Amino acid sequence: MSSTSASFVQIKFDDLQFFENCGGGSFGSVYRARWISQDKEVAVKKLLKIEKEAEILSVLSHKNIIQFYGAVIEPPNYGIVTEYASAGSLFDYINSNKSEEMDMDHIMTWATDIAKGMHYLHMEAPVKVIHRDLKSRNVVIAADGVLKICDFGASRFHSHTTHMSLVGTFPWMAPEVIQSLPVSETCDTYSYGVVLWEMLTREVPFKGLEGLQVAWLVVEKNERLTIPSSCPRSFAELMHQCWDADSKKRPSFKQIISILESMSNDSNLPDQCNSFLHNKAEWRCEIEATLERLKKLERDLSFKEQELKERERRLKMWEQKLTEQSNTPLLPSFDICAWTEEDVVSILCDTSGEMSVYASLFKEHHITGKQLLLLEEEDLKDMGIVSRGHIIHLKTAIEKLTHDYLNLFHFPPLIKAS
Repeated sequence: MSSTSASFVQIKFDDLQFFENCGGGSFGSVYRARWISQDKEVAVKKLLKIEKEAEILSVLSHKNIIQFYGAVIEPPNYGIVTEYASAGSLFDYINSNKSEEMDMDHIMTWATDIAKGMHYLHMEAPVKVIHRDLKSRNVVIAADGVLKICDFGASRFHSHTTHMSLVGTFPWMAPEVIQSLPVSETCDTYSYGVVLWEMLTREVPFKGLEGLQVAWLVVEKNERLTIPSSCPRSFAELMHQCWDADSKKRPSFKQIISILESMSNDSNLPDQCNSFLHNKAEWRCEIEATLERLKKLERDLSFKEQELKERERRLKMWEQKLTEQSNTPLLPSFDICAWTEEDVVSILCDTSGEMSVYASLFKEHHITGKQLLLLEEEDLKDMGIVSRGHIIHLKTAIEKLTHDYLNLFHFPPLIKAS
């Protein structure tokens, strides 16, 4: 920590006057504050301890990267002090009424701001930095409207490691990040595509879905955010490239900047883009339809999971009953056809109290497990059971018993042989 602390300005905790909480970053809360001795409005990210973020920020200098002023290192007070972006986060802007004013020029300018900031981190900074948590909440708007990338709490110097723990927010995370696989700088390219989608649609990515659901859909089902059919082709192609499952096929930010410059020279694109932005009511249903499909898929999966849990519970219950009722740990091979008359009577009596009154009839007619499977309504009548209600009850109970034991036979629990 000593080497790190010497590389940046140390700001006294008492030299800061704190105001309102203005958001939360990775591993800390962010407050608007006044740096008293410098008479400067700043943002202070309070931390439990100072780690790599101060070290990373101290070597960065770019108009599209948040400016770092110093850090507080006075136990138990730790914090990162940066410039304060008075217009808030890009996420908040996109999800406010102000976003209705966005046009193509606005989007292109901001898309370029982010791309240039990321290109600097990857290729021009003193050491390559993979952000790993690029999202609209970690992009802020300065007073002059310039976008700045912030919150480097999840970042790594590329020279240290290419393997990451599970950080970031799932809707913005590349598949390899979700799986905690080795990553390259193109994991940030994937996240950039999501931010671009946010600016174009002014929607929350995978809205209404839980983070782990999104992770499963992106990794296992190769799902991506819905790009409306009327979205200008050049934007759609860029987003698709950013979201390629093969990280090596995603464009670098140098290539993205070149693509954006080419798009700026397309005289037809402004009208196409602005028409798309103004006709949100016509294409929003496409995004909603995808969300409903994904939610239904999740509900179906939850239902199947509950079915499996219920089946497992029943199997455990039957195993326990069989263990209690038999002289052996379990009935032979779980095969209902191998049950004796005594096994059948014992099991049927334990399955339903009402069946116990007919135990003597089952024994009198020498009903074995194999015969139990074959019993029909007429057979029960021939055995002397006259109550229609009891016949229905017995038949239903036998069918359920048969169904459960057939499942148990095909999928027996693993037990240790004695």
